[in-house]
Amino acid sequence: MIRYYKTIDSKLEKLNSFESGCWINLVEPNQSEIHEISELLNLDVDSINAALDEEERSRIEVEDNHTLILIDIPVDESDASASHYSTIPLGIIMLDDAILTVCTAQTKILNDFIVGHIKDFYTFMKTRFLLQILYKNATYYLLYLRRINKMTSIIEREIYNSMQNKELIQLLELEKSLVYFSTSLKAIELVLNKMVRTPSIKRYEEDEDLLEDVIVENRQALEMATIYGDILSRIMDAFSAIISNNQNTVMQFLTVVTLIMAIPTIVSGFFGMNVPGIPFENNPNGFWITMLITCIICLIITFFMSRKKLL
Repeated sequence: MIRYYKTIDSKLEKLNSFESGCWINLVEPNQSEIHEISELLNLDVDSINAALDEEERSRIEVEDNHTLILIDIPVDESDASASHYSTIPLGIIMLDDAILTVCTAQTKILNDFIVGHIKDFYTFMKTRFLLQILYKNATYYLLYLRRINKMTSIIEREIYNSMQNKELIQLLELEKSLVYFSTSLKAIELVLNKMVRTPSIKRYEEDEDLLEDVIVENRQALEMATIYGDILSRIMDAFSAIISNNQNTVMQFLTVVTLIMAIPTIVSGFFGMNVPGIPFENNPNGFWITMLITCIICLIITFFMSRKKLL
């Protein structure tokens, strides 16, 4: 899908075709759309396809007629059963007279620009537009990280009561999400550092504060992802130890109960032998005497096990 936008009289307008100073938003493009944009802007197809490859790393590439900035953006893939977040690549291609964004899905980050949630946004101010995308990207990372931390606290309270596989699987999904976030944010930090040193990306004095805010927000998101990842990893280790300890306690209890229940079986086995000379053989109360002796032995063993805190 190809969409053209341009700021006209401080308002973002949708265009029917390409104009100088416009923003081209390419979302889930097919091959014909990719070739159309490639010919229109005189771009290498590989530069566009790079943003459509989920395995591509974040980076900056400077070519003769354009500069490609590739970053990972966060995506909320949560459903009714579990919370899960991942990242997808977003390509930003800066040309002399336009800016092109390429992504495999319609994202909230770019949608905020389309619906007018971003102040001082102009399509012809390409550097500021780039910094605004990077800043918005960092804020979404922070938003999702806070959600992950909140969800971790909720699951932690639930798991103390239920200790079921469902809660552990949810924690595992959140831990995977934090790994994706940490990896992506580290790569974006390298991109920001390189962007500062890239002369093809012109930086104006009025955008310096925005650039500093982008770097600060991204660093804060990276630190939060690292901290939350460490906390979640420790929680997983602690609950694994709790589950293992609970299993040991259950096995110990079953072993003690089996030992106690083995006493009546042994006694009844002895008195069930078909040989002469069995105690209480001719006593009319022999059965009850045998039962009494068995109960006394079981009680003694139970008392001993309780004193040793084995039961």
